[in-house]
Amino acid sequence: MWGRNVYDSISKFLQFQLTVNIVAVIVAFTGACITQDSPLKAVQMLWVNLIMDTFASLALATEPPTEALLLRKPYGRNKPLISRTMMKNILGHAVYQLTLIFTLLFVGERLTQTCCSAHKQLGC
Repeated sequence: MWGRNVYDSISKFLQFQLTVNIVAVIVAFTGACITQDSPLKAVQMLWVNLIMDTFASLALATEPPTEALLLRKPYGRNKPLISRTMMKNILGHAVYQLTLIFTLLFVGERLTQTCCSAHKQLGC
């Protein structure tokens, strides 16, 4: 039961970390290519990794094992650590996060100006 729980925790941690790191690298690279200045500086990238590693490991590694883990078949020795489902989840979440971040990075200023001018017209 504990072995299966550790395997599941490692899988969850890897999925989370790979998603965060893929998004951070793409944002830094694309931002540097388009704006000639990286939106994430080196120290900011280190802080993101430090905070995300710490909280993710605490959250995903402290989950207690349950009896339900024994109801499924064990994974084989040759099963890849990153399955197709995990890869789909990683890519799906990365696309979602990149869409949100790039929208805020490239269109965010216009969106806030539009919202502010609408509030001024309404007298808010």
